[in-house]
Amino acid sequence: MKGRGSVPTSAAELRPAPPDSPTGAPALLNRDSAEAYRELMAEVAQRIAERFARVDRPWTGITPAELAPAVDAVDLDRPLPGFGDALDEIGDLYLRDAVWFHHPRYLAHLNCPVALPAVAAETVLASVNTSVDTWDQSAGGTFIERRLIEWTAGRIGFGADADGVFTSGGTQSNLHALLLARDEAVETVVKNSETTLRGVEVLPRLRLFASPHSHFSVVKAARLLGLGEDAVVTVPADDRFRMHPGALDAALETCRGEGLVPAGVIATAGTTDFGSIDPLGAIAEVCEAHRVWFHVDAAYGCGLLVSRRRRSLVEGIERADSVTVDYHKSFYQPVSSSAVLVRERSALRHVTHHADYLNPAEALFPNQVDKSLQTTRRLDALKLWMTLRVLGPEALGSMFDRVCELAAETWAHLEADPRFETAAPASQLSTVLFRLKGGGDDVQRLAREAIAAAGEGMVAATRVDGRAALKLTLLNPETTLGDIVSVLDALARHGAKFQGA
Repeated sequence: MKGRGSVPTSAAELRPAPPDSPTGAPALLNRDSAEAYRELMAEVAQRIAERFARVDRPWTGITPAELAPAVDAVDLDRPLPGFGDALDEIGDLYLRDAVWFHHPRYLAHLNCPVALPAVAAETVLASVNTSVDTWDQSAGGTFIERRLIEWTAGRIGFGADADGVFTSGGTQSNLHALLLARDEAVETVVKNSETTLRGVEVLPRLRLFASPHSHFSVVKAARLLGLGEDAVVTVPADDRFRMHPGALDAALETCRGEGLVPAGVIATAGTTDFGSIDPLGAIAEVCEAHRVWFHVDAAYGCGLLVSRRRRSLVEGIERADSVTVDYHKSFYQPVSSSAVLVRERSALRHVTHHADYLNPAEALFPNQVDKSLQTTRRLDALKLWMTLRVLGPEALGSMFDRVCELAAETWAHLEADPRFETAAPASQLSTVLFRLKGGGDDVQRLAREAIAAAGEGMVAATRVDGRAALKLTLLNPETTLGDIVSVLDALARHGAKFQGA
């Protein structure tokens, strides 16, 4: 027995007692709390499974005024008695009124039901809490992410020099890509200038080119990159909402003629509203002729990369300098799971910064932070890895093909239904735009709100040619035409009430 003042002789003696919550339950996940972790996860899984089994509508239709007081009343400075009580509270404040994307009558936004293997992987990565910024924080996670980037690049058609990194979503991926385009353009102008120029002096001359239907993140990126919204030049689209290559060529010529610098062209493979795919091959030819960076935003349409029947819709994507993909849309992954890929890895040098404490220049390890806008970053790649290893890419491609087919069936149904009118041509992907026939903007809005409030279905809204339109965004391969007809019937029923009001 050691006397007073004796020196500890083992790591166990040096280790402080594990911290507990006020209720005595373990506070941290470690080897001492492994059994508590197992029990907690079992309880969470049980409750979520029971909740899924009871879901009979996509949403309760609760209003902010109804829900906010319950959340505001919570005293966050006073913990609850235990895990079970906290789960009960989450059930009341969150799960009871959650929007359930897996429900077959959820037809609104670009939110997908999630693959089971990815949900399992989410639990793994959250528990280990890996940060995929440097090798000494990630190890195998680094290689899992790199392998998936290599796999995706191969699906795009990029060569061995391609690279990329996972991101939080399409907005960040687009920002990342346009930062590379900006810095490539600045570097070229400075290098070829007859006088000494600083990079910042070049920025006011840079221009980006996108169609009217490109994602709003393009304009946001221009602002964040110091170019301003006016730096985004709108290129006219055709009657199917696709960028017109001839108009792009003319716009680039005009830009150079005015002494400005084309920094990047943004084509879209799956516009949010119309599901339209710009003619990538023709746009690539224009970009190559003008020697301007070619970015493809395939956040929505990336599911075509694993489609057996529709892969040809994105022919030409392999000629892009950079590509955005959102696995959490058409690869059925939980949010967040996205990536930006580049055809030539050297372009990623523009985001590299060496910090002595993290990734010094002399480090020999493969550090993902060298090519990322983020530092701390989750191992979101693990979800896609698990999904591919369990389901395989063909299953994902078949699911995406199914929702594209369902959109075509739905559009044809609406064309034949006298209660409705289609508001746009049939989509190349899985959106459907339509209106209640004879109803003004208020009727469209009120009918949409009414079916959501009643739990009969959820649809989105947008504007086409200045008029309100209703929008279905189909991503659930288990949704049937019968489910959609049920929602349409409800819309027509509510619309009829508002038409006479």
